Amino acid sequence: MSAPHLVVHRDKELMARAAAARLITTIVDAQAARGSASVVVTGGRNGNGLLAALGSSPARDAIDWSRLDLWWGDERFLPEGDPDRNDTQARAALLDGVPLDPARVHTMPVSGGAYGDDADAAAEAYAAELAAAAGPRGLGGVPEFDVLMLGVGPDTHVASLFPEHPAARETERMVVGVHGAPKPPPTRISLTFPAIRAAREVWLLAAGEDKAKAAATALSGDADPLRAPAAGAYGRSRTLWLLDAAAAADLPRALHSPASG
Repeated sequence: MSAPHLVVHRDKELMARAAAARLITTIVDAQAARGSASVVVTGGRNGNGLLAALGSSPARDAIDWSRLDLWWGDERFLPEGDPDRNDTQARAALLDGVPLDPARVHTMPVSGGAYGDDADAAAEAYAAELAAAAGPRGLGGVPEFDVLMLGVGPDTHVASLFPEHPAARETERMVVGVHGAPKPPPTRISLTFPAIRAAREVWLLAAGEDKAKAAATALSGDADPLRAPAAGAYGRSRTLWLLDAAAAADLPRALHSPASG
């Protein structure tokens, strides 16, 4: 378990650009050290903002896109191409514009596909794909993710682990079907805390006034992950909270790390 480290930027645009630059550097370093990199992407306005900023950065060409594995932290269990799916939004923001190896883009199953409307079966299939990719360096059935990114919801949810929801209680499975989510759509697929905590680095993204209370709650030091899931998300070697000034408004200034802007 790594303690949270906070970096606060002036606004969400600067946060997205700085986070994209940080991600490029991390991917390049991982590829230089181990030959490839493995990243878990997140949806939402902050996750998609980061991907768009990465796509517009001249430094993106430093990445060997053919040696990058992309995974998803969660997904809305909707038909392929649905505009509300995280992978559909990620393709529009970045993925369709870079030379990724399609075999290394690991999207979560769609509804109406091979598993019909069975989100639990789809979750089991994604867990099997993770386990197959883990190999001897894997950690408990998942690959050794270099970076796992999570957006933080106003209610402190991360991925599709919502406060007091059964999925947030899972301690063994790496992927679960989520039913009755408190925000639409109600049916989803999500990584669990065991999968999240296996990542080398976990980055939590929060921007906007509506995230201030969630950030303050999760970073209070005594939050229960069942009631404030963001408090239970951490990496093995590093946990980064990347915020804009609005999202950090309720945090003590002493917790802030300096950031340009």
